[in-house]
Amino acid sequence: MKKQVVIVDYGMGNVFSVSRALEFCGAEAVLSADAAVIEAAQYLILPGVGAFPDGMQELSGRGLVEPLRRYARSGKPFLGICLGMQMFFQSTEEFGFHEGLGILPGMVKQIPDRKADGSLRRIPHIGWNRLLYGAAKDGAIATALGDNFWGYFVHSFAAETAKPEHRLAYCDYDGFEVTAVVGSENILGCQFHPEKSGLAGLKLLARFLGEETTANPAFQTELAARK
Repeated sequence: MKKQVVIVDYGMGNVFSVSRALEFCGAEAVLSADAAVIEAAQYLILPGVGAFPDGMQELSGRGLVEPLRRYARSGKPFLGICLGMQMFFQSTEEFGFHEGLGILPGMVKQIPDRKADGSLRRIPHIGWNRLLYGAAKDGAIATALGDNFWGYFVHSFAAETAKPEHRLAYCDYDGFEVTAVVGSENILGCQFHPEKSGLAGLKLLARFLGEETTANPAFQTELAARK
């Protein structure tokens, strides 16, 4: 039986791209903004594209803030993508101070537009970047994704975790360490877009689903060919 994944459809995410990626991984995707459906989900994804305060406003307007917080406490797998990951945190400085879901401690801050030498850093951070693990190099995510994992990023703000152990991976963007993957117990978040990151992104979604590979033979064949 296919694993069913509910994707929160609140008007600010690449829901159809995420759906297709999940289906390629052998899962069934369900789009919903219904609080009851969301809380009953066995796997939940909060995607997102755009500004943090707008995202929180859309979630609040649909009555989803508290249901999402309750889901996070349920122990069931919960994945945030890009803006969705950022909203896991307590607050942001984007367009002033705004509260987030508070699922993970920390704050989302703008990527500095100046490098250490004073030269300009291009903002937003757009394109492919390689994940690095640092102290988390022996963790489950590093083991699942491997040493040559490249994700596709599109963002101007980045999460600053209050607890170092919540940062599972990062990438180097012109000398600035961008938090790329966060996690704690049932919570997993990625700043990059797995649905736009080819086989590497599918590998992360498979990890979220608790699979070493996926139910799709085409994925298994391509992954094996690239090992």
